[in-house]
Amino acid sequence: MLAKKVEDTGPVTVQSGSEPAGKAVGYTMTILFVIYALNMLDRQIVNILAEPIKRDLGISDAEIGILTGLAFAVFYTFLGIPIARITDRHEVNRSRLLAVCLTLWSGMTALCGLAANYWQLLFLRVFVGVGEASCVPASQAIVADLVPVHQRATYMGILSAGIPVGRLVGLIVGGVIAHVYGWRAAFVVVGLPGLLVAALAWWTVPDPRRSKAHNIVEEAKLTVGQAFSALRPIRTYWLANLGAAFVSFIAYGQAAFVSSFLIRVHHLNVGQTGILLGLTSGVAGVIGSYAGGRIADHRGAANVASYMLVPAIATLLASAIFPFAMLSPSLTVAVALLAISAGLSSMWLGPTFATLQLLAPRGARATAVAIHMLIVNAIGLGFGPMLFGSLSDLFNKGGSLAGVAIAASGPAEGLRYALAWGSAVGLISVAFFLTASRMIKRDVATMSQSLFQQS
Repeated sequence: MLAKKVEDTGPVTVQSGSEPAGKAVGYTMTILFVIYALNMLDRQIVNILAEPIKRDLGISDAEIGILTGLAFAVFYTFLGIPIARITDRHEVNRSRLLAVCLTLWSGMTALCGLAANYWQLLFLRVFVGVGEASCVPASQAIVADLVPVHQRATYMGILSAGIPVGRLVGLIVGGVIAHVYGWRAAFVVVGLPGLLVAALAWWTVPDPRRSKAHNIVEEAKLTVGQAFSALRPIRTYWLANLGAAFVSFIAYGQAAFVSSFLIRVHHLNVGQTGILLGLTSGVAGVIGSYAGGRIADHRGAANVASYMLVPAIATLLASAIFPFAMLSPSLTVAVALLAISAGLSSMWLGPTFATLQLLAPRGARATAVAIHMLIVNAIGLGFGPMLFGSLSDLFNKGGSLAGVAIAASGPAEGLRYALAWGSAVGLISVAFFLTASRMIKRDVATMSQSLFQQS
């Protein structure tokens, strides 16, 4: 009963002294938000730099897809669980672990500017992925301990808004710097600020579970096998993960090439592309991420199925709108539709992450998120950009797909068709989210009963 009471009454006090808990929560959320933004900035900076990198190093769209997806995802995906196990250990300071990993990925991003060839750049991107493997599990575990359960979707939405902010900054700063000084300078400029933020996280951000208020709960120390066993019968957890995986598949695939689309089809330069996408799709993504969490918390109070219905409806609308953005001959219409699609495509973040934390067994919150990241990135980040790049090469040069002859369309139209057709994968995600919405009430009740019996 004690564990349940602590979780439901409100956020824990995260630092001693006379400072109000609200200010401490606000400061912690601000630093975590910035780290989340840097996580996405350093991960996605290659997208706006794809065209100059491709010209300079003489590589194909498929190789760009590997650089933006598979090379990063391999270690990022499979290191997530062991790092999350370290994160879930009660004696580990999660804020300081996050600071160490931020130092690693920021330093590797800056070093990408010194890469002399494709293989060196590929190698450095692998180590960016190694560093970033800690970000999502550690950050979300901290937030889950910081705020009450009925506000988690909202706070997860705020945290997740760092994703489109990171893209926004990467598009604008990366695009402008690459246009003026070259793509190598862009890597250095976006990588170095992370070292300062890492120092702030190390010295000023407390871990809420190390406070006296949180220590009154004796957390179960689950092994990876025990965590899997506890999660295995919770069908909503796995369905939500699969829904998120296919959303990420199209999101990463589109993000890897939408800048190239505007450059090839609408004849913008890299600086114009970065500013235009950053100020439209980036801002829309921030709004969508926050709105998704707020709507889910508001509707979820009456119907917990809303936590999965919000992602389902938003993904369906985004999947329907995106092809029109690709096929429109008007730049203005294309960018407006891209912004709407970006806002809708971000609405799954807060509700889904709140659902995962709601269903996670006590003592394995970071592990539950790491399993999520394993599924999402193995499917989405690992293969989304690579498949979209391969489809672009196919439509560009012509060939056959599943026995169907594909006429050569050239690099501009080929990329347009690849992006338009690829958005259909979103329908798979909608099916998983809708199915999860039918099961979540029962699974939440089961988990609540389990926690009650443990307390």
